[in-house]
Amino acid sequence: MIKTLQKKFIVTAMIAITVLLVVLLGVINVVNIWATSQETDRMLGFISHTHTEQKGQPPDRYTERRGIWDHTFSKDDIMSAVYFTVEFDNYGEIDSVDVTRISSVTESDARELAIEVYNKKERGNIGKFRYTRMPPDYVRGTVYIFLDISSSYISLVRIVVLSLVVGIICWALMLLLVVLLSRKAIRPIAENIQKQRQFVTDAGHEIKVPLAIILANTDAMELHNGENKWSKNIRNQVIRLNGLMQNLLTLARADEEKKMVSCETFSLSDLMENSIAYFEEPMRMKHLEIQKNIDSNTMIYAGKQQFSNLVSILMDNAVKYSAADGVIEIRLINNSKHVELQIENECEALPECDPDRLFDRFYRADAARTQKNGGYGIGLAAARTIVESCSGEISAQYLPQNRITFTVRFQK
Repeated sequence: MIKTLQKKFIVTAMIAITVLLVVLLGVINVVNIWATSQETDRMLGFISHTHTEQKGQPPDRYTERRGIWDHTFSKDDIMSAVYFTVEFDNYGEIDSVDVTRISSVTESDARELAIEVYNKKERGNIGKFRYTRMPPDYVRGTVYIFLDISSSYISLVRIVVLSLVVGIICWALMLLLVVLLSRKAIRPIAENIQKQRQFVTDAGHEIKVPLAIILANTDAMELHNGENKWSKNIRNQVIRLNGLMQNLLTLARADEEKKMVSCETFSLSDLMENSIAYFEEPMRMKHLEIQKNIDSNTMIYAGKQQFSNLVSILMDNAVKYSAADGVIEIRLINNSKHVELQIENECEALPECDPDRLFDRFYRADAARTQKNGGYGIGLAAARTIVESCSGEISAQYLPQNRITFTVRFQK
């Protein structure tokens, strides 16, 4: 229980940390990409502005107003920019090409790129270039400016990779920190659970003595006065209370038993057959029919005693709550991935609750009927404890015609 609680704490904390890191680093990179794109477009605007000032002679300063992103460009900015321009005349023919500001592009390459983007949207990307089309009002024809943004792209990739590396390192450090602090964080809850478990164990052992004395006195009373309905009721209730205490002690020792499970390889098929045989007499008394579909030679490596207790609990539950003259179906399915045990029976009426609540401790879907059948509302809780100790899963499912199926699945 403590380890399960600690694991859930770690998983929950790491999910929150992961979401926080993803959002934080994601926002940083998205804003950086957007800011770089805006900066590139402003540079293109600056270069376009130079073509309105004496055909390429940049002004001393140029400011484009963008709120908090105000940036003042100078001659040094345009001198460091890598770009080329292509000018079309009014007939759509290339009039001039200027590749003096770039060494990696020839005139023929520039012409091909310009023809490819001609008549497309005013601004966009092509290859490693960001291009813009100058408004035709400023010049006689149409001018396309292609700005090399490969250096900006490399910077963006570098920041993304750096963010991933930093994020992974931070995530790993936070995982280590959470693991180290998790035990301290759940210590109050763990101490409370331990005190409850110790209380149940101590109370169980203390109650055993008076129960034994009451039962012995009842036997003595019946020996002298004979059996009557009062002594019979006393005996039945003492036996019932003793059974309840045994179940409580089983649940209280669940975590300790989990650590002491003695695993071995055994035939689950044979164990099923032997366990079912013990319930032949109770089934005969209720006129119940059993249908078995058990895969032979189903071998597993687990705690044999725990599995035996599990099968007994599920069979006892099926026999107790089956409608008279009903059918109990038992299936043991063995495939390459897992072993699945199913026990299905017909009830007088299905519980009016979610199937998963049947595994809650002391939960009774029908308290009166459970009392009559001798149930404690604790058997299925013990079954879930056994299944979880063996790293398996148990579930219940309601079926038509008032039938219910309990399914236990173990991974191979």
